[in-house]
Amino acid sequence: MKNTPIIALDFHSAEKTFEFLSAFDGDVHVKVGMQLYYKEGPAIVSRLKELGYDVFLDLKLHDIPNTVKSAMEVLAGFGVDLVNVHAAGGKAMMEAALEGLDKGTPSGHKRPALIGVTQLTSTDDRQVREEQLINVALRDSVLHYAQLTKSAGLDGVVCSVHESAVIQEACGTEFLKVTPGIRLSDGGVHDQKRIATPEEARLAGSTHIVVGRAITGAVDPRAAYEEINALWKGLV
Repeated sequence: MKNTPIIALDFHSAEKTFEFLSAFDGDVHVKVGMQLYYKEGPAIVSRLKELGYDVFLDLKLHDIPNTVKSAMEVLAGFGVDLVNVHAAGGKAMMEAALEGLDKGTPSGHKRPALIGVTQLTSTDDRQVREEQLINVALRDSVLHYAQLTKSAGLDGVVCSVHESAVIQEACGTEFLKVTPGIRLSDGGVHDQKRIATPEEARLAGSTHIVVGRAITGAVDPRAAYEEINALWKGLV
């Protein structure tokens, strides 16, 4: 996927999705998450690809290795550009996911990039300690998952902007750092806890940003997208 913002299509239906996308061309990147995928199924992905969109299918698979391998083999046939798993599933699961993607990618086509979710941007240090019973700081947990993901052969991780720099230092500039929780400086936090602006993401070394309500909830979504894209690319 090119280095442009990925718009999170967190809508309840295909109708709402394409009504929103009518203000855009097929050259923007989009994310299909669980809400939209569970409502519309593979058909929504097929239609987006037919219209020329690059698609991040954000289903965060987390199961035993064989189940994830089989699921990824199916997802590879959708022609999506980026998929993910939970790094907490372990190295064997992530290796199986990659094997399934390789097996399911049609001959002559590029395998979808595969990334591991480290810690959700709604997670804070208290939750890591008290709910996950992890006895290291959130930042250290994220870095550990990133290094485990790289050792499994994946292409990168989902992380917050606040961990991008340390992950880049440990895993290299080519390792993808896909960062959600992006807001404009005057935007709302909503249910995210580790948020950042597009400029902060660029300076921290994020390779991709995922933006939802700052665009989809804007009065003028196209204008909001253009502002965020310009900030992300350092054009303003």
